[in-house]
Amino acid sequence: MTTQSFIPGKDASLESTIATMQKKLADRGFFLNESSLLNPVEGIWSTHVKDQDCPMLFANGKGATELAARASAFGEFFERLGTHYFWTHFYLGKKRASGKFVHYPQEKWFPHGDGSWPSELLNPELHSFYNPDGAIDSSVLVDLNSGNIERGICALPYTRLRDGELTWIPVNIIGNLYVSNGMSAGNTMMEARTQALSEIYERHIKYRIISEGLCLPDVPEEVIARYPKITNGIKGLRDAGFGILVKDASLGGEYPVMNVTLLHPKDQGCFASFGAHPRFEIALERALTELLQGRALDSLENFAAPGFDMDEINSVSNLEIHFVDSSGVISWSFLSNQPDFPFIDWNFSSTTEEDYNWLCKRIEKDGCDAYVADFPEQGAYACRILVPGMSEIYPVEDLEWENNSVGNLIRPALLRLSQLSNSEIKDLLTELQTLNLNDERPLWEILGLAIPVATSWKELRIGELKTLLALAVGDKEAVLEGCDWIDHYKQMNPARRLVYRCIENYLQFDSPTAYEHSLSLLYGTEILRQAKALINRDERFFGLEDLGENMEASAMHQSLLAAYDKLFT
Repeated sequence: MTTQSFIPGKDASLESTIATMQKKLADRGFFLNESSLLNPVEGIWSTHVKDQDCPMLFANGKGATELAARASAFGEFFERLGTHYFWTHFYLGKKRASGKFVHYPQEKWFPHGDGSWPSELLNPELHSFYNPDGAIDSSVLVDLNSGNIERGICALPYTRLRDGELTWIPVNIIGNLYVSNGMSAGNTMMEARTQALSEIYERHIKYRIISEGLCLPDVPEEVIARYPKITNGIKGLRDAGFGILVKDASLGGEYPVMNVTLLHPKDQGCFASFGAHPRFEIALERALTELLQGRALDSLENFAAPGFDMDEINSVSNLEIHFVDSSGVISWSFLSNQPDFPFIDWNFSSTTEEDYNWLCKRIEKDGCDAYVADFPEQGAYACRILVPGMSEIYPVEDLEWENNSVGNLIRPALLRLSQLSNSEIKDLLTELQTLNLNDERPLWEILGLAIPVATSWKELRIGELKTLLALAVGDKEAVLEGCDWIDHYKQMNPARRLVYRCIENYLQFDSPTAYEHSLSLLYGTEILRQAKALINRDERFFGLEDLGENMEASAMHQSLLAAYDKLFT
């Protein structure tokens, strides 16, 4: 008889969950390779899975057992597949952008016309939240993935949990502000939604604790002792020489959040891990397993030491690091033995239905609305939940100032770079100067391009692109300005950087031919040849090949698009 392993919070056995998801994935043409199975101490497991045809599609899992970690990894892969998160940061190409639908059959397109936001988009409350002054141009709502400015704004239907009202939310708002927060997949709808809402609360309360420098109460040892696997995991870490603090992060019994913090005596690093679920045991186990997800004991070094500068600690960049891998700075006040809240021995529910209902009521109690979209198309239930005012990873202001749709303005020209006329190059250079983008910003990110490391397009930055455009049209002043920036930008390939340094020298001579012998001795004949070819416009764009309207020049990008097409077969 086949063994069936069940864990709290899951509505099917781990064996059944894994087998079902493997079959559903295989039916779509996805076959996952499992690797990096780690079990550094008793009761803490993690693993990594990635698609064999497109390794850019990957997920991580964690749990108290090997099976739990594997099920977690498959679940994360499915949630990223069902919500299309794997493709959030990438351009889908002209062919797909012009198809019957780009993201889902149920999508709807809205015109952006005169720059005002269509009234049928969102609802009055969300208009006020995302665009309070009505000053943000609607063109920024055109999604990066389609880049189809003429087609308009692509939006997906979300249901407000409070009253079932349907609301159309732009894909680009979701991609800019929410990243992967609030996504989940599960055996049942309530299981998946419970997971999504729990993660939203985990990050929301975690950010509040970190940004306000709150101090949490310790969980008494006799309470921890109720859970033998958790107890053994904590003991294993302490036996390995780490300081381990177990904290109640419920803020006085209000929220379903727990914390486990690791203190490293070797380098004084501090790593605060959080977990959330309406059941105390599950929340605590998640905080503990999150601590070691993908990490062996010898990789727990080099975390940031606690800090005193609260401006640094509650900065957007530090909170972003905490979202990515929890390795940001935390306040010394967090480590005080004088907590801001009493310890509460809480437990809010005991069944999946109770878990879900409690979280929905908690959202309402906080004065927020949750919007949910269901994505069952890949054969397993997946969902994404947005809670405006609570679940944003990036500030709403980013819609105006750090919007990823900026690539839509320059992508068409860059995809056919070698074919541009002088007037088109001048227009593109003017556009880049007007956009006022940071010179260090990578072009692959702006274009939504998947490209291997150590390639010209992967290493290209805005500052170098402007320099190449200036070279192509003979704008000496702009070239010298760009070369000066490159001289101070240390991350560029050294040989490539030397070419620009040679260009800078060459352009500053009144009679450069009189110095060519010396330049060849200083830089070498090939670097001088390349510099002169760029200056004389015999060569343009320094080895940047045309990407093509569907990114045909990148095999990596093509594998990503091929994986996308599997979703609709």
